[in-house]
Amino acid sequence: MNLEEYAEGNKLFKSYFKKNKESLLKLVRSGQSPKALFIGCSDSRVIPDLMVQSDPGDLFVIRNVGNFVPPYKPDEDFHATASGIEYAVSVLKVQEVIICGHTHCGACSSLYEEIDDPSLIHTKKWLELGKSAKTSAILSLGANAPREELLRLTEKLSIMKQIDNILTYPIIKTRFEAGTLSIHGWYYDIETGNIDYYNADACEFLPLKDLAQSSDNL
Repeated sequence: MNLEEYAEGNKLFKSYFKKNKESLLKLVRSGQSPKALFIGCSDSRVIPDLMVQSDPGDLFVIRNVGNFVPPYKPDEDFHATASGIEYAVSVLKVQEVIICGHTHCGACSSLYEEIDDPSLIHTKKWLELGKSAKTSAILSLGANAPREELLRLTEKLSIMKQIDNILTYPIIKTRFEAGTLSIHGWYYDIETGNIDYYNADACEFLPLKDLAQSSDNL
C-alpha cells in the first residue's frame, strides 16, 4: 500500500467524521471515558473495534506481540504495556479489562521454534512471557500431540497466564477484589470471526454470542 492509498482511506474516514462530528467533538471537549481496557495482539488480522462494533471512545486499546502482560515490576525501566495498564485503570477508571488472544497466533507458534537471529533480541526476551503456557500445553497433550492441537491449547492457556500476570499489579488486584473491576479472557477465531470467553464457573471457553442472545443489553 502506498501513500495514495492511505490518503484515499483518510478521505473516506473524513466522510464518517463529518456524519459523526458532534459525538466525536464531544470526546474532545469532555475527554475520553472508555468502558474497557482491551489488551490484544498486534496481529494485523485482529481488529478490536470491528470485532465488537465499538464506537470511538469505548475501548482503551493496548496491542503487543502475543497479547502478553508482563508481571508487575516496580522499577524505572521502560514498560509500555504496564504504563498503559496503569493509565487505563488508575486514571481512566475503566471497569472492564479484556485480554484477547486469537487463533494462529504467531507469538505462540514462535514458542515452538528456535530464534537465533540477533536482530530479534527483544522479541526473544518478550516471548518468555508465553513459555509457561507452552509447558502446560505439552504436559496436557504430550510433546508428540498434533502441532495444531498444541498451538490452539497454547493460545488459550496463554490467555489464562496473562490474567494471572495482570493480577500482580496492586491496583488491579485491589479493584478486582473490591468488585469495581472485571477481568475477561477472550479467544478470537480469525477464520470464523467468533469470540469465545473464559467462563470461570465452567472452566472452559464458551461462545460470547450466547451472552448476546440471553441479554437485551448486549
